[in-house]
Amino acid sequence: MTKSEFMNRSNPLQDPLFAFAMKLTQDRENAKDLYQETLTRAYANKDRFSMGTNFKAWITTIMRNNFINEYRKRRTRNKVEKPLENNMEFAAKKAVQNNGQSLIFRKELHHILHELKDSQRIPFEMHFKGYEYQEIADKMNLPIGTVKSRIYFARKKLRRMIRERYMLK
Repeated sequence: MTKSEFMNRSNPLQDPLFAFAMKLTQDRENAKDLYQETLTRAYANKDRFSMGTNFKAWITTIMRNNFINEYRKRRTRNKVEKPLENNMEFAAKKAVQNNGQSLIFRKELHHILHELKDSQRIPFEMHFKGYEYQEIADKMNLPIGTVKSRIYFARKKLRRMIRERYMLK
């Protein structure tokens, strides 16, 4: 697609594209940015457009995907509310609490956990520490379904053991 073909196809779509950007962003300035980014990406990838297909659908898909990607980036970025210096003052003044009771409870939970078979305990502990199911499966040389079921049954058994030990309903 040449530059003039791209311009001939995109110019009539300015209003509908901007309206779609407004619908996605709910903000005029963000809609302008999204619209501009969409046209930039579409122009950069104009050679990927298949002639004979729906140009409007192609360019709105680019806009929607761009919006979703930006949304995900914003959601996963770490946001710092206050500078670190402000928090240091609070941390220095905070009193240390003695939670001996919670320490005892944690030790009891540790003992309960070690009552499980290794085949359930190890995947459960790895998952608790933040490993993904696939990582656990790879490290233990097991299918991912087996890992998921072992973690499920470990949770179920731990729940039952805690209820029995502390007479919870």
